[in-house]
Amino acid sequence: MRTTARRALVSVGFAAGLPALLVAAWALATQGTTSLYFPSPARVAQAFTRTWLAPETITGDVLPSLARFGIGVLLSIVIGVVAGTAIGATPWLRALLEPMLEFFRAIPPVVLVPVLMLLLGIDDTMKLAVIVSGSVWPVLLNTIEGVRAMDPVLTDTSRSYRVRGALAYRYFVLPAASPQIMAGIRLCLSIGLILMVISEMFASSSGLGYQIVYFQRQYMVAEMWSGILLLGLVGVVVAAVFQLVERRVLHWYHGSREVARG
Repeated sequence: MRTTARRALVSVGFAAGLPALLVAAWALATQGTTSLYFPSPARVAQAFTRTWLAPETITGDVLPSLARFGIGVLLSIVIGVVAGTAIGATPWLRALLEPMLEFFRAIPPVVLVPVLMLLLGIDDTMKLAVIVSGSVWPVLLNTIEGVRAMDPVLTDTSRSYRVRGALAYRYFVLPAASPQIMAGIRLCLSIGLILMVISEMFASSSGLGYQIVYFQRQYMVAEMWSGILLLGLVGVVVAAVFQLVERRVLHWYHGSREVARG
């Protein structure tokens, strides 16, 4: 128990040590400064409390942004896994769609924002489309590759036991591809957070991206930095939740790797 607690304290210390050093260096660099563009951590913390902890900001900007992020990422995962499984398991379909997939993957999602605004308007549908247009690719391509590279022994085993159709995908195909699918989801989360902010910077009147741009245009620099800080905190929380889910989903995979390492 003591060893486990000690390891937990060491890991927490490593995780919090570098951010604490960076904040200390920031405070020393801005000590006594009156610069508008480089505020101190204390000013940013005050702006954070005043701006982002207000009930109207939470309900009007923060929660809608997080909802769009969650829905957009969920749609990307569902579309990517379903389409990727179908494409990866069908060689002729994969050969047919590969050039088109490479073409659309090379298009930056940001340049699609004006097109999506013309086609879908400026409501939440457009913002979700922007998130999905960029977040779906890591999941889709990793799923295709994971299904395509499935161990032939598993394929022969499923055929020997006559496990076919939905049962084969559930017990053989998707578990074998799950490490690569989870790697794609990790990228999907980070891309989705970026695109959530970008989608709210265009023709929007609410959301984290809108507020950050508004603060920048009004020369409210401390508030702008506080919005960036909030996005960083959201990213940390999302990464922590994903690690817990990944550990649970891939417990067999991590266990086999630990056994292989001895």
